Amino acid sequence: MTFDIDAIRAQFPALSQTVDDLTPVFFDNPAGTQVPSRVISAVTEYFTRMNANSGGVFPTSERSDSMVRSVRAKVARFLNAPRSDEIVFGANMTTLNFALSRALATTFSPGDEIVLTRMDHDANVAPWLRVAAERGMTVKWVDIHEADCTLDMDTLEAALSTRTRVVATVHASNAVGTINPVGRIAEMAHAAGALHIVDAVQSAPHILIDVQGIGCDFLLCSAYKFFGPHVGIMWGRYDLLESLPAYKVRPSKDKPPYRWETGTPAFELIAGVGAAVDYIEFAGGMAAIGAYERELTAHLIGMLLGFPEIHIAGIVDPARLNERVPTVVFTHDRFTAEQVARQLAHQGIYVWDGNYYAVEIMNRLGHAEHGMVRVGLAHYNTHAEIDRLEAALRQL
Repeated sequence: MTFDIDAIRAQFPALSQTVDDLTPVFFDNPAGTQVPSRVISAVTEYFTRMNANSGGVFPTSERSDSMVRSVRAKVARFLNAPRSDEIVFGANMTTLNFALSRALATTFSPGDEIVLTRMDHDANVAPWLRVAAERGMTVKWVDIHEADCTLDMDTLEAALSTRTRVVATVHASNAVGTINPVGRIAEMAHAAGALHIVDAVQSAPHILIDVQGIGCDFLLCSAYKFFGPHVGIMWGRYDLLESLPAYKVRPSKDKPPYRWETGTPAFELIAGVGAAVDYIEFAGGMAAIGAYERELTAHLIGMLLGFPEIHIAGIVDPARLNERVPTVVFTHDRFTAEQVARQLAHQGIYVWDGNYYAVEIMNRLGHAEHGMVRVGLAHYNTHAEIDRLEAALRQL
């Protein structure tokens, strides 16, 4: 089946705009994707047809509640969750993870251990460091192989003990793009008697997520990374969502998922989440998206390797592209990451620079001061845009 890139791009109004007489190239996707028209329409429809708080006995409130139930079911299918009431909506992944870590902290004791990785975004590091400091716990770190920026599974195995309570890992790195073997990690964590928490923010736009297949205990992601609005999503095992001491106001429902959703949710944005999931089905699903993105990634990496002054961190072997998402980072011998990003921006090419909150891996790779340039592809990008990037890099 041919991936109809023109039909895909036609779904995204932002892709046809001009800025300073240039058509933008959106390579900033790991920080947030563009949204298709159906997402914009869903948000607008919420405000025009069902703008009311939850729990009322009148039509607009009933429509709003019905919409939320429908979107929970869609997200449950998207993540292959056993039941829709295991889907929690929140402001963002970071806020949800702080709430989760705070609840779990009440079950920990001094001397217990938390295992973190040098690859994770700080949203899956800082909450656990805070818990460890407050509860007198020990933090153990899982290292990476610097040559290809894959997780060092030997250091993970060595970090586990009978005192391990949480193993927190990223599914796909927001910096170097590595896809981690989360199913194997879940097995290792459970063998040690620990819970496994997965940050799937960067994997959700690119690969099929199956929480039952992974076998983790909690998985978090963000809809604005998979073509939706700014909503955080947390899946958790129902027994844990039910039993953990969630922090809530007294009148709110004390059952999952509501006991985890503090305050009034952004219903209009939740409507957009449902439309984003519908869009992914329209685009052909993750298999079609992934196949096209691997073609783009091979083109991008091959092009960058042609510049002797550019140095990529991460997997570059064309035979191993299924082990990474299409997020590629590099340094330049003559320019800082910010200088490269600014010069590309002048030519309408939007890339990211710095550490992207992936503090640990930037420290580990020796790029704490300036960070790296990040080119993050999405399935609406094109080979022509990569050619445009190449031409711009040659003009630096």
